[in-house]
Amino acid sequence: MGICLSKGRIGGSNSNDHRSGSGDGAGMSYQKLQEPAIQEQNTIPAQQLPGRQPAAGVQRKKPAPSSKPVVHRPDTILGKPFEDIKSFYTIGKELGRGQFGVTYLCTENSTGQQYACKSISKRKLVSKNDREDMKREIQIMQHLTGQANIVEFKGAYEDRQSVHLVMELCAGGELFDRIIAKGHYSERAAASICRAIVNVVHVCHFMGVMHRDLKPENFLLSDKSENARLKTTDFGLSVFIEEGKVYHDIVGSAYYIAPEVLRRSYGKEIDIWSAGVILYILLCGVPPFWAETEKGIFNEILKGEIDFESQPWPSISSSAKDLVKKMLTLDPKTRLTSVQVLEHPWIREGGEASDKPIDSAVLSRMKQFRAMNKLKKLALKVIAENLSEEEIQGLKSMFTSMDTDKSGTITYEELKTGLARLGSKLTEVEVKQLMEAADVDGNGTIDYIEFITATMHRHKLERDEHLYKAFRHFDKDNSGYITRDELEIAMKEYEMGDDATIKEIISEVDTDNDGRINYEEFCTMMRSGTTQPGKLF
Repeated sequence: MGICLSKGRIGGSNSNDHRSGSGDGAGMSYQKLQEPAIQEQNTIPAQQLPGRQPAAGVQRKKPAPSSKPVVHRPDTILGKPFEDIKSFYTIGKELGRGQFGVTYLCTENSTGQQYACKSISKRKLVSKNDREDMKREIQIMQHLTGQANIVEFKGAYEDRQSVHLVMELCAGGELFDRIIAKGHYSERAAASICRAIVNVVHVCHFMGVMHRDLKPENFLLSDKSENARLKTTDFGLSVFIEEGKVYHDIVGSAYYIAPEVLRRSYGKEIDIWSAGVILYILLCGVPPFWAETEKGIFNEILKGEIDFESQPWPSISSSAKDLVKKMLTLDPKTRLTSVQVLEHPWIREGGEASDKPIDSAVLSRMKQFRAMNKLKKLALKVIAENLSEEEIQGLKSMFTSMDTDKSGTITYEELKTGLARLGSKLTEVEVKQLMEAADVDGNGTIDYIEFITATMHRHKLERDEHLYKAFRHFDKDNSGYITRDELEIAMKEYEMGDDATIKEIISEVDTDNDGRINYEEFCTMMRSGTTQPGKLF
């Protein structure tokens, strides 16, 4: 691809994160950028069209006055009249925020029933393809709703500014968070979870849908009870399967992408590969294909060499390893189908999976992999804001040359035109991916700090003076430590987190367990490969 972006989601459609809370980090998403696309349709009277002038001497008949004024309606995405969602639902607190919209708690006025409402700004739906993608996602959700492990779709509403998707509220949170919170874990528990995930794949394929973005973040629990049902969400990259069609566009999330997707020739077998990656993580806590950069991850995927030597694999059953191998077979023709996976002796209900606890280190590794790393994101922004004039002179000039309307922000069109002028060979899809990666606040434009943050070269992050300045930004009282209170102030300043997030950050970064973050721990976090900084060029 010739570019390095954050290890997030690539390709196709709108990110519709329908959960009751939304996270970033290893599962952060990025797809096509979408921009304003509302056009007023100006009606031209027939008399004014060429070839329709009245003949000489003919008296033009005045049209009868109409009781209704002519309404110039903008193009709709859903193809139905605008509706005010507040007529049907009371919108409550924000539950999550993604690149393409905000998820709110909403209550149905007529029943008092609570749902999740994802509001997507129409400014992001820039092209006809983007609008078609949005419609297709809604069609797929309507098609699949009613299935046991798939989030229930309630309805879609559109007004002048946004499209609102209302669906079942999954109040139990993300799957991996629940596993980590329980603190004990066995092969039998992993088999039960994997069975639910592969059941989703089976239902999707049976009903003619390829999900294309299976990952742990897209599996939520219906409620907080012990026996809550696992639900799949986010069909933003999903497509209806066309018989005999070979798919070519690269879509998915880095760790979970099948090798044939990277080779641009694939079919529905890619969903089994992604489920196999999730099973590997369920058993050992980290993904099977790992590297410091996205390109490195892709190289490892294409090699397809699976590590069964490191802990805890020597103590994992041969039956579990057999299933992982058969789901992560490089050749999609010999990979197991969803039916074959569900028939495997390890995954079957009452099958071979042991109830013996898996090494507790697995939960710790899983937690590290799931960590949002919001402190690192904040630190990147701080570093960008504090780079010297000399260090960013070139980037500043580049930003100014692209910001043709001098608005202080770069739109997608300005970025595309500016890159072409600089001789960039990036495709339109890649430019959209760049825009998505750089547009941190998801408002459809890149501001100056977002541009600098996204284009900073890696070596600038390695330099001690930059890391020290960032550390000092958080260490308000110059004590040599970042405390919980100081982290809370910083998170509020950038609107990036709650108490649970702060607690999670401290527990992940604070390796000596003294309840605060010292400079050495901060540097280790910044230089680790869990959230590789993106580069535009």
